[in-house]
Parts: sequence; C-alpha cells; structure tokens
Amino acid sequence: MLVTGATGRIGRAVVDLLTGAGVPVRALVRRAESAATLPAGVEVVTGDLTAPGSLDAALHGVGAVFLVWTAPPQTAPAVVDRLAAHARRVVYLSAPHRTPHPFFQQPNPMAALHAGNERLIAATGLDATIVRPGMFASNALSWWAAAIRGDGVVRWPHGAAETAPVDDRDVAEVVARILREGGHVGGDHVLTGPESLTQAEQVRIVGDALGRRLTFEEMTPDEFRNAVPEAARPAVDMLLAAWDAATGRPAYVTSTVTDLLGRPARTFRQWATDHAPAFTG
Repeated sequence: MLVTGATGRIGRAVVDLLTGAGVPVRALVRRAESAATLPAGVEVVTGDLTAPGSLDAALHGVGAVFLVWTAPPQTAPAVVDRLAAHARRVVYLSAPHRTPHPFFQQPNPMAALHAGNERLIAATGLDATIVRPGMFASNALSWWAAAIRGDGVVRWPHGAAETAPVDDRDVAEVVARILREGGHVGGDHVLTGPESLTQAEQVRIVGDALGRRLTFEEMTPDEFRNAVPEAARPAVDMLLAAWDAATGRPAYVTSTVTDLLGRPARTFRQWATDHAPAFTG
C-alpha cells in the first residue's frame, strides 16, 4: 500500500498503524531525509505530486493508495491518471464540503480543490473511498499553544462558534481500517468528534488538562485578520467566514468513527489530556 503525505500528521499515523498490522507499506516522501523516523521495514520512495512523472516508481506494484493532496491543483489530472494506471483502490483524504451545515458551506479554495480531485477520481473508475474529517482537535496546538505557554490568555475570534473536533488518531485508524479491509468502495465518510463545543469551551478543557485556568479573550474579526501575516489572509478569511456562519447553532456531529471502528470516538477532553505536554514543552 502506498501512503502519500507519509510524514504528515495523518499519513505518518496511517503508516504506523499499517506496519503494526503487518501490512507492507511504501511511503512517498519529497525528501528522503524526512523519512528517517519512519518505522523499520517501510519502503521509502521519493516523489512529488507537482511532478507526476516522479510517481511511477512509487506506484509500481501498488494495490491501494492513500492520497493526501499537498500540492496546487494544476497537476491533479495527471497524478490521478497515473494512480488509475497502476492501482485498483484509492482512499482520498478530503473535506466535508458536501455536508449541509453552514460551517462547511463557505466557499473557499480548499473545498474547490477537493471537489475537483473527487471528480477526477470518479472519472477514472478507481475503487474509491472518500474520508472527510471535520475540524481537527490538533488545530488547538498550532492555534493556541504559544499563548498558553505565555500568559495563559487566548485571544481569538468567535469564541461562541461551535465545532466538533476530531482526534487525528481516529482519522488515521479509520483510514488504516479501510485500506486493510477493502469493501468500502463508494464510501463517503464524514468524521467528527462526538460533541459540539464552542471554541471558548475547548480552551477551558485544555486548561483543565493542564491543571491551570486559561482565559479566553474575544477578538474582533478585523483584529484577528490584521494580526496575521499577509500570506495567511486567505486561510484566515476562510476560517472567519466558517466560524461566523456556525455561531448560534450546534456543530455537525456524526457517528461515523464509532460505526467504522466499533468504539466511541475520542472526546476533545481525551485528546487534550493525552497531548497536555505539547502545550507546555
């Protein structure tokens, strides 16, 4: 099985789960040195989604591919054609852009990219399964850890906006099970955490896990937008629109993790407890 994005958050966890189950894994990486920490026995092949011709060696003899798109859209048609020429199955990590909830219905470039890739995959006739995680619990680290390590005051917009953060580990377990089992052709799985939480509540839960009181301080959207680098503005505008649309209504929550894994999805509190050292180290 070929895992793209093999050194990223989800890809690396999928590699670990597959190798732990005795499944032969080939990892696609852009730079060989980045694969130094992958498990022993993983076959590492260099290649780049922006250069479709570089993927042929990685695809040779592969039965299934976990596709994490980490490139601009221009080369997607050629990449998907190459996948279809070599593999029978693809599990694609997408987003819940088809979900009828205002949080996921705000127009943005990432949703358009995923929708385009899904159309390309469908046109090839590949046995495809689409996995659509919602907001990742691990975003809390990249968004709030610096403030938590500092004065413990998280300055952030739309504190009342509710999301249902999904644990990265649950997403990886779903992907690995689909890859191992087969039989999920045509599956379209939206993955969320088990509960709807405001952003302010999520900060409080992180504080509980750390055994300290954190303060959530509301920022206006303009204050937030002006505080980030120019290059990050498109992503920030996307998030602000989604949070604004979601304010005043519960988050979209699915039972898909439980349905596919046969156990409850991890809560945000469990994620925060397990990752508490990352907020202080």
